[in-house]
This record gives sequence, structure tokens and C-alpha cells, in this order.
Amino acid sequence: MTGELRPADDSSGHGPRPEFRASDRERDQVVEILQVAAGDGRLTAAELDERLDAALSARTTGDLARLTADLPSEGMPPQARDVVRIDHRFGDITRTDRWLVPRRMEIRLMFGEAKLDFTHAVITHHTLHIDVDLRIGGNLTLVTRPGIVVDMDDLERGSGDIKIRPASGPDTATLLRVQLTGRSRGGDIIARPPRRKLSEWLRRTTSSSGR
Repeated sequence: MTGELRPADDSSGHGPRPEFRASDRERDQVVEILQVAAGDGRLTAAELDERLDAALSARTTGDLARLTADLPSEGMPPQARDVVRIDHRFGDITRTDRWLVPRRMEIRLMFGEAKLDFTHAVITHHTLHIDVDLRIGGNLTLVTRPGIVVDMDDLERGSGDIKIRPASGPDTATLLRVQLTGRSRGGDIIARPPRRKLSEWLRRTTSSSGR
């Protein structure tokens, strides 16, 4: 019959390769590639939203391939670790530059500070779960960027300050949702955007005074 599809188990090696049904894992892999591309500035927030919707609803592997056809396949980051554990006392620890954000973190601090700077972090998934146990003098700072949302609704608080400063407006597409759970029994938690450089602060001040 004209136009009849070639059976999927045909091993003759001739004709176009059939488009197989996409699996959940294949969809997740494409989502990771799209998020990394957006983080590198290859896709705008609107393009990312559009392609993520298409990836999550894709039916075939061909549908998925078209979403990444104009993106580089080389240099993709390794798979994010499932769990990273930080158990630290008396001192500071920092994650900065292009560090690979894991899927889950377990952070235990006392008389020290952990700083997670997401400004240039490599993000390959939608959610980061952070389970904290902050004791006296154990402080956690999250340096965010547009598209990163911090959720502390399920955090048990004994003492210490909790301050969240959004890095973007409500219309910005969510790149990563950071969900904090656990308890704070004497430590501070701060989520804030990067501090402005002196030159940026002077430029803004000059611009405001000239109005």
C-alpha cells in the first residue's frame, strides 16, 4: 500500500528510520539540554518556556530532536549528582562559578557559613531540594539570579533570621525552584540576588540624580 510505514523491526537498513515513541527519560534529557542552553544565553526566557512545553508533550523522538537541532551537543555537563552532603563546623564553605547543581543537598552547619552562588551555576533540572540542620552560628546564604525561586514554607524555624529578596519579577520564567526543608535552631538563612559592583551602583546613583 502506498505510504505504508515500514515495520519498526525491519533490519534491511533501507528507507528512513522510524520515529519511536519518546520515553520519560528522553524527555527529561531534552529538558536538561534546553535549561543549560538557556543558562548559557542561547535561548531567551520565552523560547525556553515554549520549548519546555513542547518537550514535555512530545510524542516521538523526532519531536524531541527538532527542539535541540540548533543547539550544540558537545560540552553538555555531566549528569547532576543525586545527593551532595555538607557537614561543616567552624569555617566557611562556598559553591561558586560554574558548579553543577545537584538534585538534592543535605547541609549541616554549626559556627560556620555555607554560601551557594547560583549566578553562573550549571542547572540541569527543575528543582533542588535542600535539607538543612542549622545550629548555633550556622548560616546559609543563597545568591540567586532571575528565574530562581526559593521556597522555605516547609522549614522549621527555632531561632535565627530568614530573609528572602527575589531576584526577578513574577513574570519571569522559573529556571530552578529551591525547596528548603529541615530546621534552623540558631542560624540565619538569606536568599538574595548578587550585590551590585561599585561601578553599577555609581551609574545608577548618577542616573537617578540626573532626572
